[in-house]
Amino acid sequence: MTGAGGPAGVAVIRSLLRRSDVEVFAGDMDGWASGLYLVPAGRRRILSPGKSPSFVDELIAMCAADEIDVLFSTVDVELPPLARRRTELGAALAAPALDTLETCLDKFALAVRCAPLLRTPTTHLVGPASSAEQWDFPIIVKPRSGAGSRGVRMVHSRADLDALGDDDSLIAQELLPGDEYSVDVIANAQGQVIAAVPRTRTRVDSGVSIAGLTVRDAELEATATAVARAIGLVGVANVQLRRDVTGVPALLEVNPRFPGAMPLTIASGVDMPSLALDLALGLDLPDRVDFREIANVRFLEDVFVDPAEILHSENAAHTEED
Repeated sequence: MTGAGGPAGVAVIRSLLRRSDVEVFAGDMDGWASGLYLVPAGRRRILSPGKSPSFVDELIAMCAADEIDVLFSTVDVELPPLARRRTELGAALAAPALDTLETCLDKFALAVRCAPLLRTPTTHLVGPASSAEQWDFPIIVKPRSGAGSRGVRMVHSRADLDALGDDDSLIAQELLPGDEYSVDVIANAQGQVIAAVPRTRTRVDSGVSIAGLTVRDAELEATATAVARAIGLVGVANVQLRRDVTGVPALLEVNPRFPGAMPLTIASGVDMPSLALDLALGLDLPDRVDFREIANVRFLEDVFVDPAEILHSENAAHTEED
């Protein structure tokens, strides 16, 4: 399990530790990552940053040395390089296919892929196409790739939009005024969605939901299922939706990994990390997994260890997003 310092990593580790048939190894680039200390000392690993040219090679060596069967990652930047070398890892990668990952991590490509099949906000690259669009201002401008709401801004006039010039690393997008939801989705090996769990993002801190509730809403579930089919999902993804001015759910983005608020989905009755493990191992999944409506609030929790147990690393600390 990589990304042990983020809320998603901690959620996955805690889920898998409940299984008696699993030994969990935890890895992170930061020796202070709390998830490392949820597993025994002999199963903690310091990793290079996901952007490092040596990251995949080092992880392949670790998987071989530790006799790892399944590799989980909750870090966006790690996923494409791991998926490109999926057959070399020596372990099953519990992550969607490379095409799915690359589509989801490019917000413009995602909008283009999904627009014929479901409601998506009007979306253009910043430049001639966005300048030609008859927008109803204000609109949203955000990086084509990225997470955690970094770089997202509201643009209130055409003059402000035109001032951005031509920048195909940015997208201009219709502002959706309605309520926002996250839908955690898991699809089996045939691409059939076996669970879609909508939840509110009632309180958000640094891009991570810290309070919310699961909601039964057939329209949200159907929209997230359509997104999963459009991107060819096999495995777990987090689909973010927002209602438009008429109340119809529309796609915002897709995080093709476990989200930070996964504990709420697990508590509702759908243990997606455990299901994803079975999927990676080639085991049959249920045809459908139901959930119940439940709410959560989150709080800071301490893990106390002997100072001698803290792993040393020169890598900078990092956080994962929802």
